[in-house]
Amino acid sequence: MSITAFIPSRYSSTRFPGKPLAMIAGKSMIQRACSCALKCPDISDVYVVTDDERIMESVKGFGGKAVMTSKNHPSGTDRIAEAVEILGLNDDDIVVNIQGDQPLFSSSIISQMVKPLVDDKTIPMSTVKYRISDPSEINNSNIVKVVTDNNGFALYFSRCAIPFYRDMPPVQDYYKHLGFYAYRKRFILEFKRLPVARLENTEKLEPLRAIENGFRIKVVETDYDSIEVDAPVDIKKVEKLLESLKV
Repeated sequence: MSITAFIPSRYSSTRFPGKPLAMIAGKSMIQRACSCALKCPDISDVYVVTDDERIMESVKGFGGKAVMTSKNHPSGTDRIAEAVEILGLNDDDIVVNIQGDQPLFSSSIISQMVKPLVDDKTIPMSTVKYRISDPSEINNSNIVKVVTDNNGFALYFSRCAIPFYRDMPPVQDYYKHLGFYAYRKRFILEFKRLPVARLENTEKLEPLRAIENGFRIKVVETDYDSIEVDAPVDIKKVEKLLESLKV
């Protein structure tokens, strides 16, 4: 069983066109995401999955691996599904989906996320959550929240603040969904065949397709946050963090 990481990467973006190729302290965002993924000892290989020649050439330029896919995919997971078929991965292999706009994540996140799939072959998919400490993130629709059951499986993902605390207790816990996923190869191909679900289309959140069709998603809590680049202004935040970490 191998564990292969894929980074879906589109050039087009309403808020930030060309985001994967945006420079962060001398390196492109996609190169930084690849570097973080390669630091994970559990991952055997890392591929950028794209539909754009500019991104393909950039990845080749820094010595990375890339797979060209169709432009007609509703989500990054669908794009990865095409790539795993192109590469011919085995059904029991684990596929990791890494967000290319999180250019400074801890590789420990990936190790923590894949462990449930390694330990329990009945789990088709996993992801990670982080307890929100910054109050400004709670009502930020760019920050996806997740709630889980007593066994750590996802109940719902939303751009809204969930759960809603009707009686306003002194302690209110909200969890951020960091946007990393792990799947079994056979499941990601099944996911691709499912129609885009009503809730997925409403919230524009792809894990809701799995939940709405009755599949379980294991959610692992991590102590590692991951800064996300949604707009050009966020580049400065990442560079400031890089400077503080001396990376």
